[in-house]
Parts: sequence; C-alpha cells; structure tokens
Amino acid sequence: MAFHESSNDGNSRKGKSPPPDDTRQEAAYLKMLGEEQRPVRIKLMDGDAVRGWIEYYDRRMVRLTREGAPNLFIFKHEIAYIAEDSGRKPRPEGPASARNGSSARGPE
Repeated sequence: MAFHESSNDGNSRKGKSPPPDDTRQEAAYLKMLGEEQRPVRIKLMDGDAVRGWIEYYDRRMVRLTREGAPNLFIFKHEIAYIAEDSGRKPRPEGPASARNGSSARGPE
C-alpha cells in the first residue's frame, strides 16, 4: 500500500510514457543517403548551408564530400537539418552573388 501512496502525484499519468529520444531512424536514413550518394543540403545552426553527399557518419558527426571544394566534418549538434537536394541547380555566378558579396565559405 505504501507503493500507491508514493505515486499519488497529480502530474503523473498512467499508461503514458514520453516519446523515445532515439527512434533509430536517423542512422538508417544517413546510411541510405551515403550508400546511394544522394546529393544533400545541410543547413547549419548559424544559417549557412552546404551541399554535397554524406560519405561517413557516426554518433557525433557526418562527413560531407563536395565536388570542387574541401570535404567537411560537421558535428551533428551544429546541424539544423539535412534535406535531399533533388533540384541540384548550380549556384548563380552572375550579379546576384556579386550583390551579396561572397555567399560561399571557402578559401579565397
């Protein structure tokens, strides 16, 4: 009977548990993206976006392989989201990018 008294909390709900922190779908999705070398766009927490394909991943980071640019190791806590880049259009090199200055990170 002492067991019932200790769980007499008004905030507790019987039969409901919080959602799991890890559904294990992240690893399967990253594995599929890497195996098929699908182009992706990774939006970073600071607002920058990078494109390439995921060559490697682990619990804490992903390796993004890019054409014509250095590969990146990105910590997962720095990633806002990863999206498949199906419309992979080349960046405009004309007046639009000149207005904003250099819109891409990289060596100068």
